[in-house]
Amino acid sequence: MPDQNQNGPISYNMAPYSGPWTKVEAGHLLRRTLFGPTNQQMLTAVTDGMATTVTNLLQIPAMAEPVAFHPDEAVTAFGNSWVNDVFPSVAAQVTTTANARNFSLGVWLMKGINEEQFDISQKMCLFWHNHFAVTAVADPRATYDYFALIRQFALGNFRQFVKDMTINPAMLLFLNGATNTLFSPNENYARELLELYTVGKGPQIGPGDYTNYTEEDVAAGAKILTGYLVDGIGSDTLTDVTAVYTDVLHDSSTKTLSAHFGNATISNNMGNEYADYIDVIFGQNAVAEHICRKLYRYFVNYDLTTDVETNVIPIMSATLISNNYEILPVMSELLSSEHFYDLSVRGALIKSPLDMIYSMFNSTESIPAFDLLSDSEMYLTVYQLASTMGQAYAEPPSVAGWPAYYQTPAYSQLWVNSALLKTRFQITDFMTYLTGIPGNGNNWELNTLTFLDNLTLPGDAPTVIDDIADIFTPKGMSATQKLILKAILTNGLPDFEWTLQYNEYLANPGNATYSDPVEQRVKLVLQQVFHMPEFQTI
Repeated sequence: MPDQNQNGPISYNMAPYSGPWTKVEAGHLLRRTLFGPTNQQMLTAVTDGMATTVTNLLQIPAMAEPVAFHPDEAVTAFGNSWVNDVFPSVAAQVTTTANARNFSLGVWLMKGINEEQFDISQKMCLFWHNHFAVTAVADPRATYDYFALIRQFALGNFRQFVKDMTINPAMLLFLNGATNTLFSPNENYARELLELYTVGKGPQIGPGDYTNYTEEDVAAGAKILTGYLVDGIGSDTLTDVTAVYTDVLHDSSTKTLSAHFGNATISNNMGNEYADYIDVIFGQNAVAEHICRKLYRYFVNYDLTTDVETNVIPIMSATLISNNYEILPVMSELLSSEHFYDLSVRGALIKSPLDMIYSMFNSTESIPAFDLLSDSEMYLTVYQLASTMGQAYAEPPSVAGWPAYYQTPAYSQLWVNSALLKTRFQITDFMTYLTGIPGNGNNWELNTLTFLDNLTLPGDAPTVIDDIADIFTPKGMSATQKLILKAILTNGLPDFEWTLQYNEYLANPGNATYSDPVEQRVKLVLQQVFHMPEFQTI
């Protein structure tokens, strides 16, 4: 019998959604694909319709490179990109310069989310970072190249993505591929290539046999992958970190895989042998099923019920395979499907720390615009706040990524234990009625007045509260909750008093006597909203 919720049977139909297309449905789509939609983005999505909106979201635009701002940077000029610059020749400055560039990289990651456009790129990049979970390596240029690779393939060909990631310098360093040689085979990457990145482990069905591969496949894979070194780390002459194939370190024997891979043999092909192996791996449908499950858990719901496994994952997997492992058609199908808009999946996930923080910033159009040093210090503070809540970008806790994306049965609920929830409330209070995020003598606060001005009817108190509910709560608010918030907005006065107050503020631009009280009332409303359980979901 199909699963049911309080609204009736859950739809698992993967055909295009054809139901009502209102701010509610548009908001659900945008919250899952952006880090915080604005009211105007939601209204535009309603006007454009689902199909056009999904098409517009499925873009990966170019992104500016990180720039130097820290005083410990010894080579690159302030405000310039360091991604192709050498390191200093003075040994004592190498570590401090690497630290300065790591700070710059953290700023770049936070700024990218905060300045996201109307596209899915930032959500996809975090998904792939969790999938190919690499922590920052010794040379920030290699870490940057890793993130650039993720962005390049965010909606691209998954098979080629795996191939390029296999010999990416950051990955070679992180999982010991750069020390995997004929004379000393290392199985770390060979194991994760199967278990985490492609076919998945599956239940153990025999000694050393995990449904989709065996321990013998891991050992054979390690031999196949031998021979790659990394050059340029911390170099004062080389402008990039590169993977270098060295034939003398490669195991040139013929490797035989298990029955899971049709007992295929991989003959010596020197520096291209890893690609031959990955082509064999992708002959298993389990690759498509594994990555589609992860996409589903990230974008739809962590709960892979029998109905999802029967009716959703096979459709997604078939789409991926029939499109030669291109990710774009799968995401288009998923985000356009009737199942994606089912009431049962709206608000089904707990916001990650980054989602929680940036849903405040981005939905209120709050971007620091002081100067490079001030903005950078603010973004580093935000980075630390997310880290405190358990999500340090570029520093996932293990090769499997963040437990909230894979650990059964809690999944995203792991983001909100009692201590972490308290921290969330403290951060939202900091942004609503305290000083905001400090940096170089400035303070980054929510852009409250712009947020208010861009609502549907800012001078009408009930409409203001309706818009706030639409933007920040996936399942909306009760009538009682809205009445309480409206009373906060109007300070308990009749609605027309808010209209008068707002109109006076409009008539006196730049006059704090009129703007400050309006701003204060909205901040008090947002403070209450950000404490609601409904705000913590997505």
